Amino acid sequence: MNSSNVIRREIERVYGHISPFELKDQLISLASDQRKKSTHTLLDAGRGNPNWTAATPREAFFTFGLFAVEETRRIWDRGDLAGMPQHDGIAERFQTYVKNHPEAPGIRLLKNIIDYGIYTKGFNPDDWVFELADGIIGDNYPVPDRMLTHIEQVVHDYLVQELYGQDPKTANYDIFAVEGATAAMCYIFDSLIANNLLGLEDTIAVMVPVFTPYLEIPLLPRYNFKLVQINASEKTQDGTHTWQYPAFEIEKLKDPSIKALFIVNPSNPPSVALRPEAIEQIHSIVEKNKPNLMIITDDVYGTFVDNFRSIASELPFNTLGVYSFSKYFGVTGWRLGVITLHHENVYDCLLKALPNDLKDELKKRYEALSTHPEDIRFINRIVADSRQVALNHTAGLSTPQQVQMAFFSLFALIDTRNNYKELTQEICRHRQKLLFDSLGLDLHEDPLDAAYYTEFDLLEWAYHFYGQPFAQYLKDNYKPVDILIRLAEESAIVLLNGSGFQGPEWSIRISLANLANADYSKIGTALHHVLEAYVNEWKINNNHF
Repeated sequence: MNSSNVIRREIERVYGHISPFELKDQLISLASDQRKKSTHTLLDAGRGNPNWTAATPREAFFTFGLFAVEETRRIWDRGDLAGMPQHDGIAERFQTYVKNHPEAPGIRLLKNIIDYGIYTKGFNPDDWVFELADGIIGDNYPVPDRMLTHIEQVVHDYLVQELYGQDPKTANYDIFAVEGATAAMCYIFDSLIANNLLGLEDTIAVMVPVFTPYLEIPLLPRYNFKLVQINASEKTQDGTHTWQYPAFEIEKLKDPSIKALFIVNPSNPPSVALRPEAIEQIHSIVEKNKPNLMIITDDVYGTFVDNFRSIASELPFNTLGVYSFSKYFGVTGWRLGVITLHHENVYDCLLKALPNDLKDELKKRYEALSTHPEDIRFINRIVADSRQVALNHTAGLSTPQQVQMAFFSLFALIDTRNNYKELTQEICRHRQKLLFDSLGLDLHEDPLDAAYYTEFDLLEWAYHFYGQPFAQYLKDNYKPVDILIRLAEESAIVLLNGSGFQGPEWSIRISLANLANADYSKIGTALHHVLEAYVNEWKINNNHF
């Protein structure tokens, strides 16, 4: 048996039993084997890593790094060994550096970044420049451990602008800088358990389809949560998925046993934002029925929707926010993410309402951190829990990462015309149109569509082109994995099954962010070719010739 057949059988065996991301690795092996036998280029549209990077804020970052190294040598220069940046007069020395290096990459943005802190935020010039210089050198532990003081404020302004839609002067969110949204998820789940806000076998709700870890983590033995799925099952009159949530699905949240709601908004994989009516309905349920509902929202794709507003802006008291810089700025390798929580929140209230015996246990857990451990707020408990409490003194995201995060945030804040945002949105929307045109499908304008991914139902597509009899034949005789395997074998194209995200069984997810524009036309053409092969088989079997 050749290697392709072995891989094919393994894919068929594990399909539906493992994560679509693990299945993707098998499909890549199959596609790679096919690529060796033909002129096809491997096209992996399964992962969401964008193929663009934000260059200008990176230029500013690296140029500022050179300034910071110059500062270390000013203090102590022994060849390969240097000292540490010094605070006094550093802002003036920075201005001199700018004048002496007018052609340095990113220097204009860099000056604007420093000026924003001084003139817009009112930071003390030496304090601001020193925090960035010492941070980019990375010679000290993060202090404060949750996030550097000035950097937290500018990242706060960015998040308020892009996600929360509030006046940054009145908004009051605490931020914990973490190693991407994946770390945020791990930390949040662990702290909810550690602080008895969720217990083993408690019930949580998850809005689906959803990024698979939100389905897989709750089922791990250390959590063993019961899951209630809120399904984006709404369809138009012609049977097309809108990827929105009918009112009767959201009504499930009234279930008294549900303690927490997990949301990815805009969704992954459909990549569609919650419509205002859904947010209003959730708000009403919280207000009237579930005042203590804990909401965790992952808003990583929010910047790809115009005028996006997180559910945290509507329910700040109940909502713990997660955001990653990875997709928007093309920075998955930097691992830049944040956890946000309004200063007044239900999590702190629930901690105070715990039974005395559980409060006593938590006092012991955190007693090394404070003489009044009961007063430690939940956001700071997440910080401590991220280092098993005992290593809290070494907690916090590395300071160079925090500086890069600040530079990305300030780049967006300074870009008042949203030039960068429009460019990234246009890339995704253009690719979506190329794909749909090649599929022969009409692309309906949807202002809530982030177009970072697309998910569509293969059976709907089959019905659209060849009618119900053929669509039924396909459903009765094949599984979605057969089409994924055939795409990998014949065209070296890798897509993900939507069912692995708790989407419709015959749906597939295509990332619109990580391939060249022309590749999306190739994907549509290849899907057509695969479908036509099944059509020919159906015609032969049913004497349609």
